[in-house]
Amino acid sequence: MSVNGAGRNVSGWRAYIGSTAGGAGVVTAEFAPESGALKELARTDAVTSPSYLAVSADSRLLYAVSETPDGAAGAFSLAGERPELLAPPAPVHGSAPTHLTPHAGHLLTANYRSGSVSALPLRADGAPTEPGPGGVLQHHGSGPNPDRQTGPHAHAVVADPSGRWVLSVDLGTDSVRVCDIDPGSGELVMRREIAMRAGSGPRHLRFHPRGHLAYVINELDPAVTTCRWDAVRGLLTPLGETPVLPEGGVTPTLPSEFVVSADGRFGWAANRGDDSIAVLALEEDGEAPRLVTTVPSGGDWPRDLALHPEGRYLYAANERSGDVTWFAVDADTGIPERGGSLPVPSASCVVFAR
Repeated sequence: MSVNGAGRNVSGWRAYIGSTAGGAGVVTAEFAPESGALKELARTDAVTSPSYLAVSADSRLLYAVSETPDGAAGAFSLAGERPELLAPPAPVHGSAPTHLTPHAGHLLTANYRSGSVSALPLRADGAPTEPGPGGVLQHHGSGPNPDRQTGPHAHAVVADPSGRWVLSVDLGTDSVRVCDIDPGSGELVMRREIAMRAGSGPRHLRFHPRGHLAYVINELDPAVTTCRWDAVRGLLTPLGETPVLPEGGVTPTLPSEFVVSADGRFGWAANRGDDSIAVLALEEDGEAPRLVTTVPSGGDWPRDLALHPEGRYLYAANERSGDVTWFAVDADTGIPERGGSLPVPSASCVVFAR
């Protein structure tokens, strides 16, 4: 363990934990490199319902959505001992943003309730400002589920590894849209819409470390869809689905997140309802995921799953039980072993910065 003379951990890593409405705001936690344990250092409620967080590429800034009916997003400086909001959160011109990604001089948000994606220009200091003309892409369509798919519900927006394309995942329309973004104006232009299986409810997307594949975790049917990714043409091609819940698992189960190891050997899915973490071996160069086992998530309703950047520890944000549970990951099998947990009311997201 690396410590200074006063005994404080100076490994350099800290965790930042978001929470949904009525929760703890953004919690800063110290990271213990020898165990993966988290210890709370500070809280801030400067952004309402910061349900999803992202860290800038240089680790200087923390971005947070405000998952509210009006919808907003803000930026915190990480220069000091606690995050400091740079400016009042900027409106996203969409409702209930649930995901965000900094990219091409903009902060991209996926707005669940309005079914849209927004591109917020970033000031010189990194704070977002409201979208300009063409900076909001409205999705259209619906799906067969009468309770969840009567209209579009954008749930995630990510940039592909090449930096050329923006992909938005829509739970309501069972599709992934591939878009261009103008780095100057922030205008979003849809180039193609790729259909996923009807009623699957795609929620989040993760790329394989090599960039040749993408994994789409489905919320309405507990499975992950493996897709081939062509970065030259911006083409996503579904190859097949792998269940993330074994026979006899709790139903209904609504998967929330999928993460992939840096070496591309393993993937992990968070299962709400079954309250488990699925372990998948990514065989045949990642094209053939295989469900190995599931382990308890350590709490109730794991809304997010995060792998520490060094790959040794996995974290589940259990929203309903109000905790973040950490696990040591077996390097040979990928199976997580529970280490402990940190109480965080309405925990919904975990990210790391150093």
